[in-house]
Amino acid sequence: MDVNVAAAAACAIAGLGVGLTASIAFRWSEREQARGRYGGTNRNQGPSPAQEPPLPPGVDTVLSVLRSCAIVLGEGDEVVKASSAAYAMGLVRGGAVAVDQLLALARATRRDGEIRQVELELPRPGAARAAEPLAVSVRVAPLGSRLVLVLVEDQTDRRRVEAVRRDFVANVSHELKTPVGALSLLSEAVADASDDPEAVQRFAGRMQIEATRLASLVQEIIDLSRVQDDRLMVDPEPVAVDELIAEAIDRCRQQAAAKQILIAAGGIAGLYLHGNRGQLAAALGNLVENAVNYSPPRTRVAIATRRISSAAALGEADGELIEISVTDQGIGISEKDRERVFERFYRVDPARSRQTGGTGLGLSIVKHVAASHGGTVSVWSVEGQGSTFTLRLPAGQAPVDLPRAGDAAEPLSETTPQLAPEA
Repeated sequence: MDVNVAAAAACAIAGLGVGLTASIAFRWSEREQARGRYGGTNRNQGPSPAQEPPLPPGVDTVLSVLRSCAIVLGEGDEVVKASSAAYAMGLVRGGAVAVDQLLALARATRRDGEIRQVELELPRPGAARAAEPLAVSVRVAPLGSRLVLVLVEDQTDRRRVEAVRRDFVANVSHELKTPVGALSLLSEAVADASDDPEAVQRFAGRMQIEATRLASLVQEIIDLSRVQDDRLMVDPEPVAVDELIAEAIDRCRQQAAAKQILIAAGGIAGLYLHGNRGQLAAALGNLVENAVNYSPPRTRVAIATRRISSAAALGEADGELIEISVTDQGIGISEKDRERVFERFYRVDPARSRQTGGTGLGLSIVKHVAASHGGTVSVWSVEGQGSTFTLRLPAGQAPVDLPRAGDAAEPLSETTPQLAPEA
């Protein structure tokens, strides 16, 4: 009897031990599975990086095709998913959000579940503090019960275009109002001085000047509207560079003679461009006219032409470019103004522009004409010494009924010395 009781007690103790062992093993197995799911170790693959709870089905695919920067944050503000654009913009660094404003928006959305959309200005990654910030549109929304989705879209270029349009409309209104107002006042003055022939003649001369300025402004606005899209020309034709230079010199002959400025041309003769003759003539004429207007009396304006390789000039496929340089001995352009001289209505010297009747659109037209013809325009300048504006355009072929000119230099008269192509 005692033996049976002892055996029963031993069996009970063994069963209790087996139950405890099974319970401990089950708990350990669950813990190991959870650890492997959220950042533990895998016996076959070794240590694995921390992984967050998986995204809802289909979200990963949608985020991969979005143009906006996408960031998915977990419960502890950790980055679960981030697009490459988010890293490029500096929004995510080292697996964490690097912008405090985005974190604050994500935490607020996590608390109340509301969708938020705001406009922010963020510093450019790797740029100095003085650099223009990035204008972004941020949209934050809950993604399930634990995740938060942050979408960031770069609006910098769009805002810059809108600002340019606003400035253009404001500047056009101002520029048109000035000559129109002057004509209105002068017409009243003529009416009041009807019995004074000298006053009438004087006021009529002023009216003619203002009318010419108004017509020039309207024409340049029309020219700019035609070329500002930077599109290729329709039905281009071979254009002789020698004829463009002769036309530009003839256009400024009167102003140059009044200031005793010598306009000298030199370089390679017989070069041809392929494009719109009217646009090319307007571009080169604007450069020569600016050189004459901004040069002091008894100085020289030089126009030089040469043929260069596009591989050396632009780093593109080998080809030929025609380079036309216009050099003056004028007031020069400061370094801060050099970056803006090709903007619409920008004037280096507003007082001189008013005096010469400049509209501030000439160099902008030159820039767009060069772009629409597949070329570039650049400026070199030193204050007090002068400036050199250089047009580089793809070379064209001479018309089939004319022989192709060689590289021989154009013979120059004694009053027109040979010029270097660069100042």
